[in-house]
Amino acid sequence: MDTAELIQRVRRVELKTRGLSDRIFSGEYHSAFKGRGMAFSENREYQHGDEIRTIDWNVTARMGHPYVKVFEEERELTVFLLLDVSGSNATGTRKQSKRDLITELSAVLAFSAMGNNDKVGAVLFSDRIERFIPPKKGRSHILRIIREIIEVEP
Repeated sequence: MDTAELIQRVRRVELKTRGLSDRIFSGEYHSAFKGRGMAFSENREYQHGDEIRTIDWNVTARMGHPYVKVFEEERELTVFLLLDVSGSNATGTRKQSKRDLITELSAVLAFSAMGNNDKVGAVLFSDRIERFIPPKKGRSHILRIIREIIEVEP
């Protein structure tokens, strides 16, 4: 496969998956960590040991007993794509091979992670590790991952 054809395939995958990743996955997870983060989560009743500075005085005045504010910490995730690129992926239907489907699904997940400001890395393997791509942020890094998936020959 020559360079022009490779660039054209990467661009086609990007255009096809960009809309899917924006609509389906963006903003669908919340942090499991509670604490003094940026995003307000909820009010709950004061429990022994809570910090005094977290008391929500407006709610406390309305309810007649102390309530505290709880915040969610905002954390970025690292997404690793573990992809089987063995020879068995050459099969599929007349419309689409397994390898093309793997490439598109990986692109959707990677662009979705990019939309959430997460790092994306990839491990491409067959009976051994073919390529390891360390996690980074950015569109150019995602395009590199897609290019590696398309051109890898196990």
